[in-house]
Amino acid sequence: MPIIPQLVAKLQRHPKRVVFAEGNDPRILQAARQWVTRRMGVPILLGDRGLIKNSAMRLDINLEGMRIIDPAQSEELEPFATQFSGLRKNRDKEITPGEARAIMRDTSYFASMMLANAQADCLVGGATRVASSALRPLFQIIPKHEHAQNVASLIIIGFDEQKFGSGGTLFFADCGVIPEPTAAQLADIAVSTAHIAHHLTNETPRIAMLSWATHSDSAHPSLVKVREATRLARAKAAVAGITVAIEGEIQADAALDALTAHAKRISGPVAGRANVLIFPDLASGNIAFKLVNILGGSYAYGQILTGLSRPAAEVSRGSSAHDVFGAAAIVGCQAIDRKLLYGT
Repeated sequence: MPIIPQLVAKLQRHPKRVVFAEGNDPRILQAARQWVTRRMGVPILLGDRGLIKNSAMRLDINLEGMRIIDPAQSEELEPFATQFSGLRKNRDKEITPGEARAIMRDTSYFASMMLANAQADCLVGGATRVASSALRPLFQIIPKHEHAQNVASLIIIGFDEQKFGSGGTLFFADCGVIPEPTAAQLADIAVSTAHIAHHLTNETPRIAMLSWATHSDSAHPSLVKVREATRLARAKAAVAGITVAIEGEIQADAALDALTAHAKRISGPVAGRANVLIFPDLASGNIAFKLVNILGGSYAYGQILTGLSRPAAEVSRGSSAHDVFGAAAIVGCQAIDRKLLYGT
């Protein structure tokens, strides 16, 4: 079964509150309606109340079961502004109370503050903004996960057929944040991605540290970086107590196709069976997921932020309502305690 229906079933048993930073967007309204109809919890729409209601009326979308909050009119505006001013202290540039209030009227900042204060369980933003604008509030407000040194992102690729990854699901990282990661950053990305993959699938993450060669003797800097990242990722996963299988450096065909892995004399649990693909840089990761999505006829959900202590997604301006709903289901399930999901 594809991953999103599985996550929907989990959320029906353990409903969550998802805050949508761009509540007036038609795709957000459609995704929020699905969230209510499928009894997955409560969508929180941020924005001008009148505009949201008018948009919903034009789209014939029933707003029953949803919360609408206009940050400019909210009683939380002043407390959030004060809290944000405190976060900015001892930075290069402190802000005045008036500046903090103006910032908190921005729905992306308000949504991030709701997430930080457990007034929402997960967040979806970015539908109408460039990535940097959607990510900045999260980076400024949400602390990193205790085992993470960096914030990055992943894309979940879903296929109708189940021959790849975890029943047709693959985790691609980093596809949206760090342009030229160091070996240490790659290792951090690998472990953060593995943590999310394990939480969503309950399978042991089988991580392929991708490159353009497989166990080469070359001393090319890009290969050396991936080899070092592989070593560091194994050590980091051990310290964090995460059970993973990691192979690197390895080419994508050997990671995904068992016959190719055998021909290249790669054995072990990752060979031909990888479910987590870690790309050596942002360019290769971003290009790969878009090619697979468009040419391969797959589904692509994300970007899902990794390394944050609270679940959040930054969706593309080109996302469909289906994409938005899928990203929301992913971060919603991240917010469910693992013991409730699997009893362990």
